[in-house]
Amino acid sequence: MVVTEQNLAALATTIKAWGRELGFADIRISDVDLAQQEAGFEAWLALGYHGEMDYMAAHGMKRARPAELVPGAIRAIAVRMDYLPRAYKDDQDSQDGQRNWRSREQARLAPAAAGTATVSLYARGRDYHKVLRSRMQQLADRIKGEIGDFGYRVFTDSAPVMEVALAQKAGLGWRGKHTLLLNREAGSFFFLGEILTDLPLPVDESVSSHCGQCSACIDVCPTKAIVGPYRLDARRCISYLTIELKGSIPVELRPLIGNRVYGCDDCQLFCPWNKFAQPSTLGDFDVRNGLDRATLVELFGWSEEQFNSRMEGSPIRRIGYQRWLRNMAVGLGNTAAAGAGTPEIVAALQQRSDDPSELVREHVAWALQQHGA
Repeated sequence: MVVTEQNLAALATTIKAWGRELGFADIRISDVDLAQQEAGFEAWLALGYHGEMDYMAAHGMKRARPAELVPGAIRAIAVRMDYLPRAYKDDQDSQDGQRNWRSREQARLAPAAAGTATVSLYARGRDYHKVLRSRMQQLADRIKGEIGDFGYRVFTDSAPVMEVALAQKAGLGWRGKHTLLLNREAGSFFFLGEILTDLPLPVDESVSSHCGQCSACIDVCPTKAIVGPYRLDARRCISYLTIELKGSIPVELRPLIGNRVYGCDDCQLFCPWNKFAQPSTLGDFDVRNGLDRATLVELFGWSEEQFNSRMEGSPIRRIGYQRWLRNMAVGLGNTAAAGAGTPEIVAALQQRSDDPSELVREHVAWALQQHGA
């Protein structure tokens, strides 16, 4: 295929159509110039807001320079994939016609539901890395079949790439004050991925911000990790504490975690734009292992074999069994302050008071202390 401006425009249109066939809700194209992001990223690292996520600093400014990561790259094909479970599609409130799933999810965080384990919505189904990577590779293969060999590399939260910045440039949405990407028609409950390529495809226009004076995400953050608009101190973020942090969760932050045992969706659940969040069209993100209704005691009782077996193909498996128990212990400890402590909870904790893992024992001891046991 002889590359011309005209057929490149046609190819871009075709790529977007193929992407929709593969389950992507939207596809846009941007250049890869992220020079304006460098100063802010450097300042964020200097403040230590990345915590133990050493990989954030390991590649230096390469994260803001995609062409150094993929030599010859001049474009990013940015994709969006919605991940709310398909069951939410018909979840309507009869009074106002709005989906009521947000109200239900918010209720899971109330003291009355303290004994229920809250797992971030994105992690209740299949590992998104596998889903996105497979489908983006299929997209790249279709492009190759159309034009022959071309330079590219597929990314999905797996390398030093500023995904939100590229997606924003491409016009998939704007960066919200919680630092996640927001879309007027789809909120923020979606995954992002990119194909960095040397194809000089026409670029799409970015969109303006629509957060206005709203500060819902900042106000609702349980640990005040959003220290200002567009500024996140990951060291206080519950997603970081329950997923990225390998060691002991700071004692002063444990009571603030509540029953959130893997990730946290609060800044999204209370964002007004997520009344427009869209359910996925794929079965991959349907809930597995009853993670939308499981109790803390039930999950805390899993053996390591059960954890590995049931979390096969789940993003949760990557934290490992010990951190899984650590998180559950914190949740169980917090049921006391919520007035939801029971003899069953205390007994479950006592059964693991001599756990082989020092990390688990420490958090169990703390949890028992909360119950006065």
